[in-house]
Amino acid sequence: MKLFFFFLLFFSLYVEFSRGQNGRTEVNVGVVTDVGTSYSDVAMLCINMSLADFYSSRPQFQTRLVVNIGDSRNDVLGAAAAALELIKIKKVKAILGPWTSMQAHFLIEIGQKSQVPIVSYSATSPFLTSLRSPYFFRATYEDSSQVNAIKAIIKLFGWREVVPVYIDNTFGEGIMPRLTDALQEINV
Repeated sequence: MKLFFFFLLFFSLYVEFSRGQNGRTEVNVGVVTDVGTSYSDVAMLCINMSLADFYSSRPQFQTRLVVNIGDSRNDVLGAAAAALELIKIKKVKAILGPWTSMQAHFLIEIGQKSQVPIVSYSATSPFLTSLRSPYFFRATYEDSSQVNAIKAIIKLFGWREVVPVYIDNTFGEGIMPRLTDALQEINV
């Protein structure tokens, strides 16, 4: 919720300087999410609460964000299609989401080509950092930041052997080299 509040504040201030003739401006923003899932429902509830809270405490702001939802259908191509629809049809100025690192990888390219910022609050793969797009903002820690916590838990329980379970793709494997190094430090 804090992330969306920051997102809302940033774009409201940005657009506040370019108000329409009547003093009120609406800005379309997109959210790419897996519509119908419990996560999506909670995320949209938080976004709507953030909007209501922000505007009730700042009645002087004439800029209003209009949230447009794109359904990723829990799929990489679905996320890309949703983003393209939001950009081309809804004319969004920014996109919040998507849920997975694989989806984010495609959206980074779309954001770069269309010059629409993509703000991800859940894509954690360290490989996304190497793409270096000025239109991609990761608002969470990458997977490798969890390595020390995993190492501390294993050390606390005194485990000598562990079996890492991960998604067998480029994004799932991103944490493995750092996790292996951390586990070797404690002789696991």
